[in-house]
Amino acid sequence: MWIAFGSLAAWLWLLLCQGFFWRTDVRLPAREEPAEWPFVCVVVPARDEASVLPESLPSLLAQDYPGRAEVFLVDDGSSDGTGELARELARRHGGLPLTVGSPGEPPAGWTGKLWAVRHGIGLARARGPEYLLLTDADIAHEPGSLRELVAAARTGGLDLVSLMARLRVESVWERLVVPAFVYFFAQLYPFRRIAVDGSRTAAAAGGCVLLRADAAERARIPDAIRHAVIDDVALAKAVKRGGGRIWLGLADRVDSVRPYPRLRDLWRMVSRSAYAQLRHSPPLLAGTVAGLALVYLVPPVALLAGLATGAAWAAAAAGGLAWVLMAATYLPMLRYYGQPRWLAPLLPVTAFLYLLMTVDSAVQHYRGRGAAWKGRTYARPDTALDES
Repeated sequence: MWIAFGSLAAWLWLLLCQGFFWRTDVRLPAREEPAEWPFVCVVVPARDEASVLPESLPSLLAQDYPGRAEVFLVDDGSSDGTGELARELARRHGGLPLTVGSPGEPPAGWTGKLWAVRHGIGLARARGPEYLLLTDADIAHEPGSLRELVAAARTGGLDLVSLMARLRVESVWERLVVPAFVYFFAQLYPFRRIAVDGSRTAAAAGGCVLLRADAAERARIPDAIRHAVIDDVALAKAVKRGGGRIWLGLADRVDSVRPYPRLRDLWRMVSRSAYAQLRHSPPLLAGTVAGLALVYLVPPVALLAGLATGAAWAAAAAGGLAWVLMAATYLPMLRYYGQPRWLAPLLPVTAFLYLLMTVDSAVQHYRGRGAAWKGRTYARPDTALDES
């Protein structure tokens, strides 16, 4: 009974005191078009992205941006012809100027993506841009995306504007797992708190980050976060610690085109960085597992056990109310992704999958296969910022 009431208390606190994380109305803030549009360089790190590049790269090249803009795609040692495909797409579609570079293999202490970002930013800085748009190779932008990002940054005096790209939700497993991924992220990093000056909460979504070039230099991006596996959160923390103003919200005009048709694909996406998020700490892992069980698994167990035994009615009532609150807070995210409401009561099932993914992330870390991604393995990734 006390465990069930503890779960209910946790849900009441999450509902009212965690930055209203469950609301999905945090979108690009009010913006006005500037009198003079700044120069923007778009940096796209890409490793073996030939399957998604035909959908994403033309959308960047076709941006309806009134000012000067260039695209820098960094081919990070691809084996599928990503670089040459990018050049061919640029020849075929035209639009913004495209430069394709290659940084070579990353040295010790660097993740591959951040090494590619460093190379791309280096190429861009030679042009002297005011803003950098860091975007992934699987992200498609509607024609006015860059224009809206820059206008929002200028209007709000923001050093970093990031959008959580709308992920693909088509397969059965995507429907079950993907909306919950964004829901859990917002629960950890409430979007409303991120924008508050002086708040310790900082995060970004790596698929779409507009960053002032001078703020990047002050925060030593990407060198200061060169070993970060969860690079988007580390980037936002570095910018905010350097005095920058940041903002993160949900996207309306930015979409991921990468498919995750099987559970194995989604499992790998989550487990590669879950233990890094816990700073590779066994006590934090144990606390997270216990917390997930208390918050997400206890409510249905308490309700169903109480109904099945005909006893412990107080525990059953507390569990049932907690389950209702859980489903209610999940409904806005399901609506945002256009998914049916009947998926909301299944959130405990999804949470159990995430619990298993987190444990598997720790197991793979101690087997020396932590943070494996596209042929590279980072045995001991680190999300902490470099203080040197």
